[in-house]
Amino acid sequence: MRRRTGLAIAGAAAVAWGEWLNWRWSRALVGNSGGATEAVIVLGYRNPQATANLINRWRVRAGIRSIGTGGERGTRLIFSGGATSNVAAEAQLMADYAKSVLKFDGTLLLEDQSATTWENITNVIPLIEDVDRIKIASQPAHALKARAYLRRQRPDLAERLVRADDYRPGEWIVVKLPLAVYGLWTLRGLDAEERKVSLQAGRRDQRGGRTRAPRPSIRHLLR
Repeated sequence: MRRRTGLAIAGAAAVAWGEWLNWRWSRALVGNSGGATEAVIVLGYRNPQATANLINRWRVRAGIRSIGTGGERGTRLIFSGGATSNVAAEAQLMADYAKSVLKFDGTLLLEDQSATTWENITNVIPLIEDVDRIKIASQPAHALKARAYLRRQRPDLAERLVRADDYRPGEWIVVKLPLAVYGLWTLRGLDAEERKVSLQAGRRDQRGGRTRAPRPSIRHLLR
């Protein structure tokens, strides 16, 4: 009985740890930039089949729900990802799912040449330079990595980063622990400043003030 209880407590603690890490990553390198226009960037996942796979379907839904209420007119939804096989690019497959299944009819742009997260950011920069707010939607660790890359490439644009709705408590709870472990590995190239939760952004929610993004890191990128 004690052993079963101990295992149950350890399992619950592991799940809670994974949940906490994903929560923390979703709140790193974001602020509270205001303005009338925004871009929501949805990052693709390798997709060798002819339709959007499970992960890409979820990322599309997370991107669409990241659009503020009533903000469809001032928001551009950007799907980013190239082809990983002989089928269409990830961006195209995600766009097809958004339009045909989710009936999204807002402004939609495709970036279909990227093969890495670094390239995702490099190639979407021309599409986001004129917006007031930038959201990046993916699994929390991957989205944080992309925000760090934007901060390194264009710190001026990184000041416009705000949270996407890609973390919700209990969502994907069965895989939160392996996602957390994998996230720790994929984020190993980020420094402490890039991992830090944006506490100033939280305080700004209460004060209504403006925050400034941290200075960019000069560490070499792991691609």
